[in-house]
Amino acid sequence: MTTGEPVRLVEVAARDGLQNESEVLPVAMRVELLERLADTGFRHLEAGAFVSPRWVPQMQQTREVLGRLNRRPDITYSVLVPNSRGFESARAAGVDEVAVFTAASEAFAHHNINCSIAESLARFEPIMPLAAQAGIRVRGYISCVLGCPYAGDVDPRKVATIARQLFDMGCYEVSLGDTTGIGTPRRTRELIEACARQLPVGALAGHFHDTWGMAVANVQAALEAGVRVFDGSVSALGGCPYAPGATGNVATESLVRLLESQGFDTGIDLERLVDVAEWVDRKLSRRMPSPVARAIRANRGRGDHRGNQQEEGYDNEK
Repeated sequence: MTTGEPVRLVEVAARDGLQNESEVLPVAMRVELLERLADTGFRHLEAGAFVSPRWVPQMQQTREVLGRLNRRPDITYSVLVPNSRGFESARAAGVDEVAVFTAASEAFAHHNINCSIAESLARFEPIMPLAAQAGIRVRGYISCVLGCPYAGDVDPRKVATIARQLFDMGCYEVSLGDTTGIGTPRRTRELIEACARQLPVGALAGHFHDTWGMAVANVQAALEAGVRVFDGSVSALGGCPYAPGATGNVATESLVRLLESQGFDTGIDLERLVDVAEWVDRKLSRRMPSPVARAIRANRGRGDHRGNQQEEGYDNEK
């Protein structure tokens, strides 16, 4: 384990990951996924969403998932809410945190949440005082920050303005989502620099998809620009139904490998995380997409991926 600067990872597989899978997992399996992830060392887990089951059937029964979880006091459990009605459901379920979401593109906002950016922000305003009164933190999401499948390039200054609006509204953190996975390190740096002129870089998080295989490179660019919070999804679960061709989120295994190789402390047990990736892939009948997970699985028994960790008491058991 490293002893360097901490980086916080937000594991989004049980919400952002599963909501884009074709299969609807039963409550018991969603609970088991969250428990397994908690066992790897995560301190921030997205547990579900209070959204219309008509539009996102994979997130139905989120209340039951939360009710059956063995909630741990050192873990923040968050859910996505689109409006005040969703917030009231989340509050009744006793969540620690809610997330609200908008877009950096008007076209994508209309496709994804059926309203304009301004209308989406207006929906969040009533949530803020209610959340403050209940002691529930609010996190903001902005999608399509590096490009829109319908409108093309997105101006970083526009993203920064929306991020500032969310921050001023009461979001303690704003996650910048490269929903299409079209971003590059240069554009990522430009985005972070633009946002950092509007709000503290410590209030920013990176959320990268890997459609073009650039997610890890973009994480590195954001890291060098001062970002210390990143969203990931075990085994790269996810995608976006409103972004044609977009693949899943960056695999959390890849994040842990990247960050800890540079001396950052994630607090995550990578071996156990790969076990979770293998488990969820079996349940969803999918092939493990993460190169890091595949390499670790292939090298188990040889110790190749652990380097000098063997000298620190690690064994080679499966």
